[in-house]
Amino acid sequence: MKFNWIIDQARGNITKMCVDLEYELRPKIVRFLMARLEQECSGDFSNFYFDVNIKTREIRISNKTPESLAAKIRLEFESEINDTLKLSRIR
Repeated sequence: MKFNWIIDQARGNITKMCVDLEYELRPKIVRFLMARLEQECSGDFSNFYFDVNIKTREIRISNKTPESLAAKIRLEFESEINDTLKLSRIR
């Protein structure tokens, strides 16, 4: 799984913020994917790419993710995981 950080302007310690946020998001996304696609992906989620927009506090499934996988989780993912991101401590 890979994250693409979308940052509109330089902020203070942006690297630390992205690392902290990734540590918060990664386990939630892995649990989400395992609940829906563990058998299909055999626990290998390396084909999943996510765009994380710091300004809008949204995470989306990237176009780099194969559509066959993205289509299976898109609706649930965007509501469930974006709710988590909006409530996180991004500053």
